[in-house]
Amino acid sequence: MKLHGYFRSSASYRVRIALDIKGLSAEHLPHHLRKGEQREPSYLAINPQGLVPTLQDNDVTITQSLAIIEWLEETHPQPPLLPQDPLRRAHVRAFAMALACDTHPVQNLKVLARLRQLGVSEQDVTDWAAWANREGLAACEALIATEAGPFCFGASPGMADLCLVPQLANARRFGVDLAAFPRLLRAEAAAKNIKAFADAAPERQPDAE
Repeated sequence: MKLHGYFRSSASYRVRIALDIKGLSAEHLPHHLRKGEQREPSYLAINPQGLVPTLQDNDVTITQSLAIIEWLEETHPQPPLLPQDPLRRAHVRAFAMALACDTHPVQNLKVLARLRQLGVSEQDVTDWAAWANREGLAACEALIATEAGPFCFGASPGMADLCLVPQLANARRFGVDLAAFPRLLRAEAAAKNIKAFADAAPERQPDAE
């Protein structure tokens, strides 16, 4: 397998955790997002969106982090990242999507760069990103408020945790006070005790700066 990504990309981070949990190895092919390497023609031929991550496995190419994680779950089902019960699976997916689809995209590098191009001040750009994180994390805190844990949904990490840990890292980068999210922090603490999460951390990647 080959994983096209970037050390600080939250979406790439999610997939790295999934691969590590599944015990799968992948060659990591970095594309420096701040230098625009994701828009080079050779990469656009693989991923027309010019985004990371992209996973390649022989003749298989998959884009979008949640699609990659679902494919890994279906092709390498152990250990599972989704519960067996259909309703529980729906709840896990809803939590993951709240972060991966509604929170992360509005504060990612591409959007923030566009705000700067439109003349938004650097402080307002940071405030925008912090607001997006607070909104999403507040909703997620409520979604798992009654879950016993210690992870987001139960006694083992799953797709929700794969999305949560990278998003909390983003929130810290933008100066968000996380004290309002004790349930999320408890899930994060449990996850960070697992080697797969530690090994997938941005600072542990070969392209880390």
